[in-house]
Amino acid sequence: MDKEERKTINQGQEDEMEIYGYNLCRWKLAIVSLGVVCTGGFLLLLLYWMPEWRVKVTCVRAAIKDCEVVLLRTTDEFRTWFCAKIRFLSLETPPFSSSKSLINKVSNGHAVHLTENLAEENRLEMNKYSQPQSQQIRYFTHHSVKYFWNDTLHNFDFLKGLDEGVSCTSIYEKHSAGLTKGMHAYRKLLYGVNEIAVKVPSVFKLLVKEVLNPFYIFQLFSVILWSTDEYYYYAIAIVIMSVVSIISSLYAIRKQYIMLHDMVAAHSTVRISVCRVNEEIEEIFSTDLVPGDVMVIPLNGTIMPCDAVLINGTCIVNESMLTGESVPVTKTNLPNPSVDMKGTRDELYSPETHRRHTLFCGTTVIQTRFYTGELVKAIVVRTGFSTSKGQLVRSILYPKPTDFKLYRDAYLFLLCLVAVAAIGFIYTIINNILNEVEVGDIIIESLDIITITVPPALPAAMTAGIVYAQRRLKKVGIFCISPQRINICGQLNLVCFDKTGTLTEDGLDLWGIQRVENARFLLPEEKVCSEMLVKSQFVACMATCHSLTKIEGVLSGDPLDLKMFEAIGWILEEATEEETALHNRIMPTVVRPPKQLLPESAPAGNQEMELFELPAVYEIGIVRQFPFSSALQRMCVVARVLGDRKMDAYMKGAPEVIAGLCKPETVPVDFEKVLEDYTKQGFRVIALAHRKLESKLTWHKVQNVGRDAIENNMDFMGLIIMQNKLKRETPAVLEDLHKANIRTVMVTGDNMLTAVSVARDCGMILPQDKVIIAEALPPKDGKVAKINWHYADIITQSHDSSAIDPEAIPIKLVHDNLEDLQVTRYHFAMNGKSFSVILEHFQDLVPKLMLHGTVFARMAPDQKTQLVEALQNVDYYVGMCGDGANDCGALKRAHGGISLSELEASVASPFTSKTPSISCVPNLIREGRAALMTSFCVFKFMALYSIIQYFSVTLLYSILSNLGDFQFLFIDLAIILVVVFTMSLNPAWKELVAQRPPSGLISGALLFSVLSQIIISIGFQSLGFFWVKQQTWYKESHPYSDAFNTTGSLDGNSSHLNDETNPDKHNIENYENTTVFFISSFQYLIVAIAFSKGKPFRQPCYKNYFFVVSVIMLYAFILFIMLHPVDSIDQVLQIVCVPYQWRITMLIIVLVNAFVSIAVENFFLDMVLWKVVFSRDKQGEYRFTTTQPSQESLDWWEKCCLSWALNCRKKMPKAKYMYLAQELLVDPEWPPKPQTTTEAKALVKENGSCQIITIT
Repeated sequence: MDKEERKTINQGQEDEMEIYGYNLCRWKLAIVSLGVVCTGGFLLLLLYWMPEWRVKVTCVRAAIKDCEVVLLRTTDEFRTWFCAKIRFLSLETPPFSSSKSLINKVSNGHAVHLTENLAEENRLEMNKYSQPQSQQIRYFTHHSVKYFWNDTLHNFDFLKGLDEGVSCTSIYEKHSAGLTKGMHAYRKLLYGVNEIAVKVPSVFKLLVKEVLNPFYIFQLFSVILWSTDEYYYYAIAIVIMSVVSIISSLYAIRKQYIMLHDMVAAHSTVRISVCRVNEEIEEIFSTDLVPGDVMVIPLNGTIMPCDAVLINGTCIVNESMLTGESVPVTKTNLPNPSVDMKGTRDELYSPETHRRHTLFCGTTVIQTRFYTGELVKAIVVRTGFSTSKGQLVRSILYPKPTDFKLYRDAYLFLLCLVAVAAIGFIYTIINNILNEVEVGDIIIESLDIITITVPPALPAAMTAGIVYAQRRLKKVGIFCISPQRINICGQLNLVCFDKTGTLTEDGLDLWGIQRVENARFLLPEEKVCSEMLVKSQFVACMATCHSLTKIEGVLSGDPLDLKMFEAIGWILEEATEEETALHNRIMPTVVRPPKQLLPESAPAGNQEMELFELPAVYEIGIVRQFPFSSALQRMCVVARVLGDRKMDAYMKGAPEVIAGLCKPETVPVDFEKVLEDYTKQGFRVIALAHRKLESKLTWHKVQNVGRDAIENNMDFMGLIIMQNKLKRETPAVLEDLHKANIRTVMVTGDNMLTAVSVARDCGMILPQDKVIIAEALPPKDGKVAKINWHYADIITQSHDSSAIDPEAIPIKLVHDNLEDLQVTRYHFAMNGKSFSVILEHFQDLVPKLMLHGTVFARMAPDQKTQLVEALQNVDYYVGMCGDGANDCGALKRAHGGISLSELEASVASPFTSKTPSISCVPNLIREGRAALMTSFCVFKFMALYSIIQYFSVTLLYSILSNLGDFQFLFIDLAIILVVVFTMSLNPAWKELVAQRPPSGLISGALLFSVLSQIIISIGFQSLGFFWVKQQTWYKESHPYSDAFNTTGSLDGNSSHLNDETNPDKHNIENYENTTVFFISSFQYLIVAIAFSKGKPFRQPCYKNYFFVVSVIMLYAFILFIMLHPVDSIDQVLQIVCVPYQWRITMLIIVLVNAFVSIAVENFFLDMVLWKVVFSRDKQGEYRFTTTQPSQESLDWWEKCCLSWALNCRKKMPKAKYMYLAQELLVDPEWPPKPQTTTEAKALVKENGSCQIITIT
């Protein structure tokens, strides 16, 4: 076996990982232990932070099959390392298998082998046990999932349930009988306890984990160092800050764990009845369930403890935990292919494909319907963390790391500060050795320079802005569970919106109906509730073809069905449990019109009637229901009018699908045109069809017939037109986003043309813009996959012509330079099926389509997530706004996901809005931008604080002096902490602007800002330091000298120090120290004001009253003690007396420093360099507006400078989509022309290459 082997687990899945095998090495462990002792435990900390180092320095490589430890690395862009210990599971051999074949079957972890073969054999009796042998299976646990060794694959793999590789036929034939007790016990060993265990860590565990953060370790090191140097006050301040920070962090983390624990605890342990092989019913705890168990669903409902497929009866389920929609859903039993007419025996069962037959973990079964004498049964297919709810909880427990340039740049910046600190460290040691300073002082002073350069208060300072932003978001009804994402939201340049319930109102209103008679459309009718239509087949279809049910006397179900049923004004009655028990069949749900709608019939005595003519009441019983299937896009019911001999089949669904299942002669010839007219206007259109069934189809036959036998040869009856109104605030919000150069994309499960129409109505697609529909077809009958390009007609009031002028395609508008694009006037639209085909067969086209894709219709939940990932792959910062319905994955995957639903599904979303309106999106982006700019300001300020203090100390070290303890304390506590915590309070700017803040610290404007301020600060400090030495009254000082301790008056205003002689051990009290202290104190405040910028992302700093008051008070105090010294203050701060003339000189130096700093930062940087960055918008935004008026105010020479600067920078844009936009500008083949086809190249299909073939 190759010892250097590398395997991959979860291949092709989101959590794909590389796996390496290692064995513990004793001599390596001994060396590491010695290293830990020698470094005082620091090496142990380093290995704790770096799991790959921990494994590599204590272990040797081994074959994965025989290893003791596995090292895992994710294959995504983060390349995160994990390690896990190999464990052994002891199994006794079951009676029906030899030990060798058993281990092959059990350990291979495949659903087909494990579940089908073992289930097949589980019918054998327990008394056939041979001599039990103990077998050991190797496994490891990672992120709550067990991975077992698979001899067939020669790799680790996780155990699958019945959700993969099991056919629908075998569900009934092999699994419906249940498990024996022996097989159940055996499977429980393998699958473990059925629970989603969210253990709330103890406070001690969380505390240790939090305290071992590198920043807190550095703070601890700093505090110890300062304590040895008798610098207690600031040490105590840092300790208090750290304790407060740790406590607040622990509280937030623990609160989240408790919330998650409570969410999954509801169904953690309930009593469940399961069926065994011999038809006995056994009651067990839900934690003991395993895949293959047949559970009985109680009559009064339950909370599902696992994922199970329904094989008997019907359930009404509330799936709000998964979908965010509290609308009850009807679940029917899985079709049995061996009974149904079509007999699709080889169809594989899949929980996603067969959602209408699957009960998901965590969802609530409200009530059940059943045959008398038969229980409602479901087969357990997945348990524990493998269930749909388990996967949701896993994604919350183990989220992907947040990748944001700011945080990466922050670490780079810290490394730069460490490098600067290293220079100071070496300089201090050499300088002190040359001046024969004591060893103890050398160590303390050289280490002290590190704590000065890398400020321990930096984490608290950076967090402050985010905490304030979180508080402001809470005030506007936006709750955040991932505060770090607030900064990322400041970079969003594309937002995906769900349509229904997000852009549009949640409910649908019935606009009208358009019936068909004799294959011709009648005029649209607004009122359906009328005597004339009451007994028509059209109204009968509306009354019966739905999934409505009564729960506690209230009609509930799909909103569309509810609106449709309410429009006809009928009454729905369901059989009670007692009534059902009296009959040997299901009592049907009955619907009937109110009496006032029925025409009065003539008295029975006046005419002879046949038995089935004109019964006293008009009622329709729903005999069989085929629920709505999103794959089939239709639903169907079999019903019977009371007194009729024959049954009726009614069908409703997507118009194109229904028309295809009807007799062609019953479909009007202008069907497509009428449908297109409605969909273009944004209406949701539902088609209805009907057919009389043969009399041979009896009640019992109908219960077992397949839907394909019913859903054909129908008569087309007409259309129901539903209106989905835009929310009042939608157009205004989207316009604000467009003005801010933020792209908007619609992702919906609705019809394509309806979605395009809504996109036009809300301003997502402008009236003059072209819409290109990409219709992708998968490979079929030996033909390669292809995309047909169609241009959607444009509805304009000025002209009716829908013809497309090929000369007008494409419209490419270019601004002053290639990097500043005007909005390109074409949009791509496609449905979910086309999107999947393009992802699989046309990878080369995906980035191009992402650049202009605006409408994505009929998208499944996983496709929404794939779309977000595809947009992120071309460097968009993607926001996702949805109402929680099927948007969970996309909300989690997006850089900024905001849920408009407060239901349980929203726990996956970083942000949740209390008000179900998209107006929260601009608010979130504004606050994100403000928080991001605050982070930049604070980081820049902390960097300047470090460098200013570092240079002050370095200058003073050169004369064997230093800042005094109280000088340090005054700077660090009174100036820095006060300024940092108040400068972060600037609220967000009141509107979104076209510019975006830079995404990282390593950008030209920010680096120029920091470096220019560093140079200015160092220059003026050096000026003061060297100038004071040139003064006639200057006296040089040395450690232990008492030159400044005698009473002397250099000036009438000078302070009088102590008369007693008290030698200055650290040489603090000297002219250089006093000069540097005053100049540097002012410099901290100067850079704070220079960096505290307001518009365009934050409110002006003069509106930040706490900051203004703090700075004024500090300025006043420092000016006061400089110009009018006070003995007591001078003694505490160890300031020496200097002539009044020098005090005025220092004031002039400070004023000139302030003027230069603010002029460079606010005028030169903002007027020239900042506009270079934003005018070309280097991230590559589309321009929805013309050049900003402020740019026009630039003088001619400034424009020349800008133009020269732009032309000099020949670097390619950093964002992939911007680079792509430049390429497409000169591509004559893009966008595709109307009526052309793009085909995938058959020979090189795997790399996604494609060619465009024009169909003539």
